[in-house]
Amino acid sequence: MPRTPRLAGRLHRLLAVLLGLGLCASAGWWATESRHGIAEEIHGTTRVAEQMLAVLVAEAADDGDGGARLEAHLRTLGRLRANAITLEAADGTPRYVSPPPIYKAGRHAPAWFTALMAPPTPTRLFLSGELTLLLQPDASRAVLDAWDDLVAASGWVLALSLLAWSASRAALRRALSPLARLNRALAGAAGGRFHALPASGVAELDRVVASYNRLVESLQRSHADNRRLEDDQAVALLLQARLEEERRAISRELHDELAQGITAVRAIAGAIRQRSDGNPGVHGSAQAILAMTERMQEGVRAILQRLRPPQVGDGCRLDEAVRDWCAHWATLHPGIQVECHGTPPAGAVDEALGLAVLRLLQESLTNVARHSGASRVDVILAGDEDGLRLVVADDGRGSEHTETSPPGHFGLTGMRERVAALGGRLLLDTPPEGGLRVHARLPWAPASSAEATQ
Repeated sequence: MPRTPRLAGRLHRLLAVLLGLGLCASAGWWATESRHGIAEEIHGTTRVAEQMLAVLVAEAADDGDGGARLEAHLRTLGRLRANAITLEAADGTPRYVSPPPIYKAGRHAPAWFTALMAPPTPTRLFLSGELTLLLQPDASRAVLDAWDDLVAASGWVLALSLLAWSASRAALRRALSPLARLNRALAGAAGGRFHALPASGVAELDRVVASYNRLVESLQRSHADNRRLEDDQAVALLLQARLEEERRAISRELHDELAQGITAVRAIAGAIRQRSDGNPGVHGSAQAILAMTERMQEGVRAILQRLRPPQVGDGCRLDEAVRDWCAHWATLHPGIQVECHGTPPAGAVDEALGLAVLRLLQESLTNVARHSGASRVDVILAGDEDGLRLVVADDGRGSEHTETSPPGHFGLTGMRERVAALGGRLLLDTPPEGGLRVHARLPWAPASSAEATQ
């Protein structure tokens, strides 16, 4: 990916452009003013030289040998400022040429600078008999002075520009330092390290810092809430594991102690019945004991079925276990019609997930029998790529407590805790046709639940 320009680099380039534009504007203004100054100087000195030469030519015209006298005056005069004088004979032979300038002798400004700064300098002609006096304005010294001033000013401008550049870089670095702190803070926040930032003293950046600090506070609260939720889920998983262990222990005790005792009593009562055909009173009592122990065995079997529902695994599918439990429940509550619709899950179902589904089904059907007054209940089990979906809907009186559990009832609370421990969602609502619908959504075998169950 192309590298994004840094903000400091953009600001530095902007300052460089502005500084360059300022220098160009200053240079243009200086060049214009200097050219006007050179033109004014040359024009002024040339007018003075013209007046002086006009006087000398007039005096030479009154003399019989005016040419010699004019030449003598010119030699005495030497060189006029910023002008070169040449006296020529009639045949063009120079009789006098003014000496070269001694001011900054031997030095000249660059040709391009001279062409830029030197004003047009037409030659002035003065006639004295057969002699011709030429006055040629010379701007070379004024141009050289401007060049020297430019070189000296350029040095100062370069030094001041470097100083301004360094000062601007330092100022920008200091002004943008809060952004570096903010960047480090954001990188730390991405790694789970949250800390607030102090004010920077710049209004715009302080608004960003204030927004970041509010975000940090919100993230800290969310992080604390997530930690509490994880702790609550861990506790719920441990409680569920202990409850299942207690259920298994109680079911073993019932099976090994009570069920065996009832079986022994039935065997004794059966023996007494066989040997008491001649004693109607004893025979009737033995028959009553057999009937009572049979009902006791059915009750114990129902309790064992509730404590230990069909296990998912060992070749038993979850949809089959759900249908078996619905069929068993229907035998216990013949006044309520049960419709069970279960589709086989696409893959293997984790034991903890399957047990959770059966417990949710068990508790939902128990609530239907105890509180709904329903005549029909529909059970739907379906699975997709995201997880399992269990729906238990009845046509009873419904419930006002779809968001929270009613006081003194812990079934819904246990269901919510069980679903939350597996990372799922539990929704209770009242359909338009009435009744209550329990909708549980459980993801496929969350790692946290599997590990906690183990």
